[in-house]
Amino acid sequence: MVEMSIHFSQTKRDLSAGGVLTIDLTALRHNYQVISKRIAPTRAAAVVKADAYGLGADRIAPAFYEVGCRDFFVAHLAEAFDLRPFLNPDAMIYILNGLQPGTEAACAAENLIPVLNSLEQLENWANLAQSLNRKLPALLQIDTGMSRLGLSAQEVDQLIDNIDLLAPIDVKFIISHLASGDEPENPANALQLDALHKALARLPKFPIAFSNSGGCFLEKSYYFDLARPGIVLYGVGPAASDHSIRPVVSLQARVIQVRTVEQGSPIGYGGTYIAPRRMQIATIAVGYADGWFRSLSNKGSAFFNATRLPIVGRVSMDSITLDVSDLPEGTLKLGSLVELIGPNQRIEDVARDCNTIPYEILTALGDRYARIYCDNAAEAQQT
Repeated sequence: MVEMSIHFSQTKRDLSAGGVLTIDLTALRHNYQVISKRIAPTRAAAVVKADAYGLGADRIAPAFYEVGCRDFFVAHLAEAFDLRPFLNPDAMIYILNGLQPGTEAACAAENLIPVLNSLEQLENWANLAQSLNRKLPALLQIDTGMSRLGLSAQEVDQLIDNIDLLAPIDVKFIISHLASGDEPENPANALQLDALHKALARLPKFPIAFSNSGGCFLEKSYYFDLARPGIVLYGVGPAASDHSIRPVVSLQARVIQVRTVEQGSPIGYGGTYIAPRRMQIATIAVGYADGWFRSLSNKGSAFFNATRLPIVGRVSMDSITLDVSDLPEGTLKLGSLVELIGPNQRIEDVARDCNTIPYEILTALGDRYARIYCDNAAEAQQT
């Protein structure tokens, strides 16, 4: 990786940050358009929970809006409150976890739309609608085999026996969630689809939202009326091997020291790595407080150009030591940038080294990096 010039307004905080997180809004919009075209005429929402997977919902959600997205999913009511000022009034914001008791009125006042996951949530929302003497919009979730959120089979039976519960509610969609959508051959997908159809046959007819990121790459029978892709919009996940999906995130870390260590020198906490020879060691200003997990100790890596720089020793809270012996002496110096996520190392690669999933890597990156939002709106409109 050639040393890059950072062309952005450099605040003191930017200059002092241990790394640079670059977010490509053009790629983000492109990915939304790719998914939208793939599942058309099904409408594509965008999942922007957890501050848009840690990338900044205030910038990410408007980028999706610019290319036609009008349906946004968050997890909590507080996230919906935070997001509302950054979207036009015609944008629908849905709250996946539903509402805690006592928050219903505040939700309705802000024109936010809860997902009703239980009879209790449904009854609370219906009671508010009756007290206001108007229908209130909501989504109704049915559990089709994940055993996480949504009405159980028993609750569906109870609802059918008391269907008037739905009278005060404007049900925008019935939704469910695929547990194995990123595994196309997993028979659980077909079982969930069958369970959904059986439940729908007993309920009044409403639009359906079923597919997540993985579901958008299953056959069309999973698409229905609205899909809610998440991780794939950010360039990772089930469609990472699909070259029409572009990476959105790159991450670089700054070097804070380069030193020579002699054979036999212990490196890092606990001395878990002992230098097998005379080595060049670079310390970078990123650690587990920045989402670079301690499980990468002695097995993860960074890159400079195409040269792999193994992590040696334990990952510390604020720093990591790299073996840079394969680089010509003097290549790295104070302030140099090395690649943590980029063309040589994808988020999926880091997740594999951590024995985790890309979601966890992305959402853990934190806010200590200098952030660059790259944006070529003209290109995005032509995609």
